Parts: sequence; C-alpha cells; structure tokens
Amino acid sequence: MTAVRTDEQVLTALAQRDLSALEELYDRYSKVAYSLAYRIVGDRGTAEDVVQDAFLSVWRQAASYRRERGAPRTWLLSIVHHRSIDRLRSSAAPSMTIPYDDLPEDREEAETPSIWQQAWNNVRGDIVRHALARLPVEQKKSIELAYFSGYTQSEIAELMGVPLGTVKGRMRIGLQKLRAMLSSQEIGASSS
Repeated sequence: MTAVRTDEQVLTALAQRDLSALEELYDRYSKVAYSLAYRIVGDRGTAEDVVQDAFLSVWRQAASYRRERGAPRTWLLSIVHHRSIDRLRSSAAPSMTIPYDDLPEDREEAETPSIWQQAWNNVRGDIVRHALARLPVEQKKSIELAYFSGYTQSEIAELMGVPLGTVKGRMRIGLQKLRAMLSSQEIGASSS
C-alpha cells in the first residue's frame, strides 16, 4: 500500500510531469472545482469545460506554484474561479447600440434605465472594480467569493483553507477599506 501524498507533494510531482499526480489532484478536487464553476457560470456543460481548462492550466503551471501564496487547493480553486469569470465575460451578450434618434427626449419616457443611467452605472462599477483591485489579495478574494459568487463565510473558509474568524476579519477589514476608498470617490451619489 502506497502512502498518500500531500497536496504539495502532488504539485511537485506535477511540475515533474507525473501524470498520476494530475489524476490524484483531479480525484481530490474535481467535485469542489465543479461545484464552484457551476455556482458561477450556472451551466453544467460550461462548468465542466471550465474545470477541464483549470486542471489543464494546473498541469501546465505546476512549476509556478508557490507555497507561501496559499494552499494548493486554494490555488486550484482560484484558477477555477478566474476561468469561470472569464467564461462569463466572454459569453456575455454584446451591448446593444441605440441610434441617436431613438433615444427618449425625457427620462420618464424610458421603461428601462436611460442611457445616461446605464453609463453612470458602468462608471460606478468601474470605480468599485478599481477599488477592489487595490485590496490585499486575501481580502479581495473573500469579498469576491461572498458578493459575486454567493458563498457564505463558512464556505469561503473551507474553500480558502483558513479558519472562519480569519475570513470574517478579512471581509470586515476589506469592506472598511472599500468603504473608505469609495466614499472618497463619492460613489454613492446618484444623478437621478
């Protein structure tokens, strides 16, 4: 009977192109990876494609893994998360253009938000994304998993391999920093 390898040992073997290590990693984490991808993309086939792409990426990039940046599981799931978000962005419907003559003269005429409101919403979203990008990686990831992927703090703790209190602290501090950055931008102000 062979000894069970740690995740770090599996990644070391992957970096040496040991195909059995890829199978071992897949057996350990394919279900949680699929679950994460499915929660983000909402489609079984797309989630399967994302997971396949993520494991292929792990195979190609195993030598770039750094223990000090987090556990192998966290690294793998962050790849799945990023691939899922990329897939969502690439499959998003192209924005529709409206001829100038078709724009309503009065905002009350529009059943949907006006083009100006949509533009403001886009600008506000860009400001939030920029502020989020300025947070430390752990705080940013915790907030993204909670607010964009719908995970609970307990699920985030499990996904990231850290105690629940750590996740709570990261989110609290991260949200405080975001609030400070956004209040300096007056993001809450609306033109309506």
